[in-house]
Amino acid sequence: MPQSVIAIDVLLEPDERMLAQAERNNARLREAYPDGFALDEQHRPHITLLQCFVGSEDLDAVGETMGKVIRDADLGDLQLDADRFYYAPGPGAGVAGICSPLTPELEALQSAVIAAAAPFTVPTATIEAFTGGHGNPAFDAALINYVSTFAEEQAGARFNPHVSTGIAPTDYLDRMVGEPFEPFEYGLASAAIYQLGPFGTAARLIRRWNLTA
Repeated sequence: MPQSVIAIDVLLEPDERMLAQAERNNARLREAYPDGFALDEQHRPHITLLQCFVGSEDLDAVGETMGKVIRDADLGDLQLDADRFYYAPGPGAGVAGICSPLTPELEALQSAVIAAAAPFTVPTATIEAFTGGHGNPAFDAALINYVSTFAEEQAGARFNPHVSTGIAPTDYLDRMVGEPFEPFEYGLASAAIYQLGPFGTAARLIRRWNLTA
């Protein structure tokens, strides 16, 4: 019998400085688009390192492998700069976020994470690999394609470190990304593996590693 497949996100969880900014932006987006999501236990703010599909029976092995990569990276003292708003467009709406410039440390970490996950990666899956779908086949297909191609399309020089903050119509987001942005610095609290939910959210915690004492 074929094994079941799960969509996972290997990610970094930011400290309170970023969380506060993300909450403020999320409140704004929900006012503009009440059908969007709140930042809660099923929508955890994070920086994605890798999204991919793996066999459910391999989750323990993936966790052990990623734990070594995270420990070797020594990320506890890493400080990042948030410098702009952005959004990833979808059918009629986009997923908004707060971006940080790509650093050598993040690029090296992402490369190590992708290499470590490669032996366990499944090329694609159905929406059942996620915690839920969208009730919209176009959104389902876009998310599946994004996860399937992440290691090729969102890595290396194309890696865009960002914390997703919510959803809004693209015309609203076009105006938002054109606004002045006040940069700020933040750190990292933990690394984790989550099962992905609708819109690529970090929906179900699988494993976590604290980065601070």
